[in-house]
Amino acid sequence: MYLTAPAVRICWDAVVSRDILLEAFGYFASIVVAVSLMMRSIVRLRWVNLIGAVCFTVYGVLISAFPVAALNFAIVLINVYYLWKIHRAREAFSVIEMPTYSAYVREFLEFHDQEIQGFQPGFAPDSDPRHRALIVLRDLVPAGMVILAPEGAGSARVALDFVTPAYRDFKVGKYLFHRRQDVFRALDISRLESAAGNAAHARYLERMGFTSDGDRYRLAVGDAPLT
Repeated sequence: MYLTAPAVRICWDAVVSRDILLEAFGYFASIVVAVSLMMRSIVRLRWVNLIGAVCFTVYGVLISAFPVAALNFAIVLINVYYLWKIHRAREAFSVIEMPTYSAYVREFLEFHDQEIQGFQPGFAPDSDPRHRALIVLRDLVPAGMVILAPEGAGSARVALDFVTPAYRDFKVGKYLFHRRQDVFRALDISRLESAAGNAAHARYLERMGFTSDGDRYRLAVGDAPLT
């Protein structure tokens, strides 16, 4: 059986198109892996790297490069194992309350100033003795800081709500706002009010249970049951 010239052309185009798609898929997998290495959060790094390794495993099988597929399948298993460990880990959380004029608070704010300005532009430290800093420790490592500015009648403005890059998995906020409401009761605070510095911060506030009221976000604390 002989193929006519048009049939040969169609077969050739199909092979070329397949090769182009495979090459594009390989580049995509490479980009995903490269992006994962830029992640500052360990959890995000693992998840994105897992996606990249899955893509490379499929790519290796499709081009019959089985050593590539085997290596990346091993990387998939490694990422799954460490993500399983991360999500099952029992971490110890605690809160330290101190005045905002303390030396440690000043050092913390100065060190993280660039990151803070990205989430809450225009934030500036205030040495008002009424303001309090709540430092959340995660396995005794400072993971986040919330600065409260009392406004009377049980209300306080959240002047700063910052979590360090390695711990941005919402656990710090959930721990403070939902499990440690005794901290707010001790400070005679039953309502929190916050402005959203940017869109990412607004999404974070909503995930923490704050409700939008115009350009402000509010959360009832202190009297709510602990969860």
